Amino acid sequence: MSTPRIWISNDSPEVGEVVRVRALIEHRMETGLRPGTDGKVVPRNIVNEFEARLDGELLFTWQPETAVSRNPYIEFTFIASNASELQMKWGDDAGNIITGSKTLSVK
Repeated sequence: MSTPRIWISNDSPEVGEVVRVRALIEHRMETGLRPGTDGKVVPRNIVNEFEARLDGELLFTWQPETAVSRNPYIEFTFIASNASELQMKWGDDAGNIITGSKTLSVK
């Protein structure tokens, strides 16, 4: 997995403003159904967990399944209430964890 690419619509929103977040990570998303070059099945290794937190408080979680394409992309919104740090975490079947964050300063 790689460093996530994270975009937020406004890193200095006003209180009550909707903030749109877009995030993408590079991941092969092996389903465990494809044969490798040696003819053996490539073991399953998909991103199986995503978590978004705002200053440590859980916004939501998502458990992707095998139908999610390579390099998963997620988009979500939340309402800005105070200056905070948006933390995101992805985990895969192999136990790898990727984290990313963005800081928001509310007007």
